[in-house]
Amino acid sequence: MKTLFINLLLLTGGIAVAQQPKPRPNIILIYTDDQRFDALSVVQKEQGDKARFPWFTTPNLDRLASEGVRFRNAFVINSLCSPSRSTMLNGRYNHLNGIANNHTGLADTTVTYATEFHKAGYRTAFFGKWHMGKETGKRPGFDYSASFVGQGQYFDCPIEINGKPEPSKGWVDDVSTNNAIEYIKEHKGETFLVTLAFKSGHGPFQPPARHKDTFANVKLTKPETENLDSPYKDQIETTRRQNVQNNNGGQNATQNAGTSKSWTENNDQKIRNYFGALKGVDENVGRVLRTLDSLKLDENTVVIFSSDNGFFFGEHGLGDKRAAYEESIRIPLLVRYPARFPKGKKIDKIVLNLDNAPTLLDLAGIQAPASFQGKSWVPLIEDKAKDWRTSFLYEYFYEIPYNTPTIKAIRTETGKLIQYPGEEGWSELYDLSKDPNETTNLYRTAGGEKLKKQLLGELSKQEKATGYVNPDYADARPVDEKGQYKRPVKEVIP
Repeated sequence: MKTLFINLLLLTGGIAVAQQPKPRPNIILIYTDDQRFDALSVVQKEQGDKARFPWFTTPNLDRLASEGVRFRNAFVINSLCSPSRSTMLNGRYNHLNGIANNHTGLADTTVTYATEFHKAGYRTAFFGKWHMGKETGKRPGFDYSASFVGQGQYFDCPIEINGKPEPSKGWVDDVSTNNAIEYIKEHKGETFLVTLAFKSGHGPFQPPARHKDTFANVKLTKPETENLDSPYKDQIETTRRQNVQNNNGGQNATQNAGTSKSWTENNDQKIRNYFGALKGVDENVGRVLRTLDSLKLDENTVVIFSSDNGFFFGEHGLGDKRAAYEESIRIPLLVRYPARFPKGKKIDKIVLNLDNAPTLLDLAGIQAPASFQGKSWVPLIEDKAKDWRTSFLYEYFYEIPYNTPTIKAIRTETGKLIQYPGEEGWSELYDLSKDPNETTNLYRTAGGEKLKKQLLGELSKQEKATGYVNPDYADARPVDEKGQYKRPVKEVIP
């Protein structure tokens, strides 16, 4: 009888333990600026002979990929810094959330992933580049922030600690990482959400001193599409000055017009510096991972790594981003969660920066607000997703004083249609299954009619589903009296 009683106690205790809820995970969201989807050595290795940057190595990011999940078709819905960052915060398209350019502050921060985590009892902190216009002050929704204003600067950047400026010394992404690691150590006994937003690799590309010459002697390869012009090249009036272009990492590809050198040759040093800066990012991700290891927090901490948009290095003769070609809209996305997710899994379904906010909440068991337009990709990882998206709407709104027009596009798993409102003649259509580099525009070909009809229908469907409008807070278009984009005038070069 005594033995039976003990067994009953053990059995009851076992049931009680089994019913204990799992501890909520810590979450660390890390993202870079302007990092191309292929600026990871794991992708370069995968591309083999077609890899353009085979000399670039990212061992710490590769570690995330091997110990977690890599999304091979992750995209942004608007390839521009502030719009993308705002979407990551509040899970909404830019035609609805108030941010359609790089110089407008994010007025509505009442519902973001940070506010919902705070309500749920998480410690929340933001480090690094906020960049919603030139907003100052403590970052809304976060309990703690150590951030800089606007683009900041790569070296000795003033950092606002909860809104109060303080000097810093050194390379800015090292400083932001130092601050984030210190916060993690201080709050290791609590449940936290940390966002670490790097300045790299935004122009002007300035790597840390330790990587100033790391890629000085590597061989640079020209892109296959370097000599394929975008349809709007030299078609838009702009007052953008040459010195502004040079200070922003080659943002206007037409600055090289009239030279005998190729785009790659003109921008050789910028490419080397860009990857030198991202090498510093990889090292800082490694520092965060080692901190989690040393504190024994690695098992129950979700680490997500991504970027706010991609970047051109000569593809279609372009620098910067904004345009709807793959190098601009496609981004890296890695996630590691040892307590729950498998190792080394690759997912090819389409996921978006729009999905970041609902995914973060899902990981913590928090209900996503109805305002969020994305969906959690956790079910994709756990093979529980039903009716996952097979297309998405991409948008970009003309921003003064740049020379990329307003864009509306649809991207499916195998095709892409790009429209330029008011300029039907610039439309583009690509069969990505046969032409992944977007070299042959099928829009006005007989062979493209079936695909065009299909994608026009899908575009209309996605416009309705997302409530698409051209927002009144977008910059005014540089149009003439006929509603067409003004043709360029001779710029004043100081």
